[in-house]
Amino acid sequence: MFERLEKIRKRYEELNQQLSDPVIVSDPKKVASLSKERSEIDDIVVTYDKYLKIHKNIEDDREIIHETTDREFRELAQTELEELELQEAELIEKLKVLLIPKDPRDSRNVIMEIRAGTGGDEAGLFAGDLYRMYQRFIENEGWKMEIMEVNSQGIGGFKEIIFSVSGKDVYGKLKYESGVHRVQRVPVTEASGRIHTSAATVAVLPEPEEVEIQIAANEIKVDVYRSSGPGGQSVNTTDSAVRITHIPTGMVVTCQDEKSQHKNKAKALTVLRARLYEKRIAEENAKVTAERRSMISTGDRSAKIRTFNFPQNRVTDHRINFTLYQLDRILEGEISPLIEQLQLAERAEKLKSNE
Repeated sequence: MFERLEKIRKRYEELNQQLSDPVIVSDPKKVASLSKERSEIDDIVVTYDKYLKIHKNIEDDREIIHETTDREFRELAQTELEELELQEAELIEKLKVLLIPKDPRDSRNVIMEIRAGTGGDEAGLFAGDLYRMYQRFIENEGWKMEIMEVNSQGIGGFKEIIFSVSGKDVYGKLKYESGVHRVQRVPVTEASGRIHTSAATVAVLPEPEEVEIQIAANEIKVDVYRSSGPGGQSVNTTDSAVRITHIPTGMVVTCQDEKSQHKNKAKALTVLRARLYEKRIAEENAKVTAERRSMISTGDRSAKIRTFNFPQNRVTDHRINFTLYQLDRILEGEISPLIEQLQLAERAEKLKSNE
């Protein structure tokens, strides 16, 4: 571990020298690239420097204890040594976590898809609740959101809603949301007051680079048609809605949110590219042995991951058996406590597999 830390520290010094070179400073792209690399290892170097300082103080205290004949001085050194050894142990554990390889996709923007599952109208209303929860979280994070496609239920919910999210480390935080979300509550349409269980599925797809997923013109079939709103009511009088069929896989993506056919086609292609990229990732994950595959972040949309229980004001994440009795606050977009616990669990799992 320490040999690796020394290499990182050496690279950090090289980056600082390069970023002070007038020739490099005159190239904005190079500066951006080097600055990004430096920021990615900055925490590691700062923590390692703290460790080196404390380790040196520990060696000095041990030398004092071993060589001095002054009893009071030895006792002071012993007390300080015990405190420093605790700090050293904490820093070593922190360094182990910092050295865990990051998912290169964590910094990417995403496409999110929310669909009503079992439960009829109540499932659609719950899909609407989830959408508004994420919308508030996205606003709090300072990210940008854009609607890609909407299939409204007509009573405040959604059969399906697809939207993009862009910003800093979007996939790194939202990737844990993929899966089946279950709700337990008394529906507004229930006269007898019985608690119903409904579900909605969430998919979080990292946006690929165009070079990673290339779609040839002869691989897709593009159909255009007239956009329509809820109940079949015409939205406009031009054939602006777009349906794209990916011939090799049979995937179908529709988009009618924009009045421009070209914009709808561009959005549909973005969603298609993200779905094809997700398919590739799933195939790659399938090759990984079951012992090494993380159940926290595989993004399996068929797995039940979370339950929202309204009578108990409770949210439980089943992957880590973590419960919060703050459902009202979570629905207001305060999902960071859930995400942080999932991140800690995933780091612990990776640390265990690296031992």
